[in-house]
Amino acid sequence: MNKEFLNVIVADNDENTLIFFKNILKELKVSIKVQCFSNGNSLMEYLNNDDAVVPEIVFMRYTLPGKDSMECLDEMGLNLKFCNMVKAVFSDPIPEIEIEDIFVKGANIYMRKPESFETFKKVLTDVITINWQYYTSGLNKENFILKV
Repeated sequence: MNKEFLNVIVADNDENTLIFFKNILKELKVSIKVQCFSNGNSLMEYLNNDDAVVPEIVFMRYTLPGKDSMECLDEMGLNLKFCNMVKAVFSDPIPEIEIEDIFVKGANIYMRKPESFETFKKVLTDVITINWQYYTSGLNKENFILKV
């Protein structure tokens, strides 16, 4: 597959986190088109629209207002158009059992939100790089699970 950019969605109600994502994604070698949403309701409203561009990867804060990430994952799991979309959930530290539930609900990636910008940049760069490798090599994303 020859594609020049990745479509990425970030859903978080923290404006600073959205700015971190945008700044980090701008600096990567992979070209990225990013869209941001501040709650789960607007995220799912957009994604369920027939005209929506389904992104290659969506990053969701675990505790999204409106529909939380678990409700979004449930809804995404019911629609085949999202089967090739990589779903990443990020949060401050949470119990291991909740991380397991995130994967059971269909997320491919769990990302503990780093404290510093530099660590955040490294983690996000790794996630995007690995996702890009899966995307460009045509690997099966159903087998793609990552915890960082």
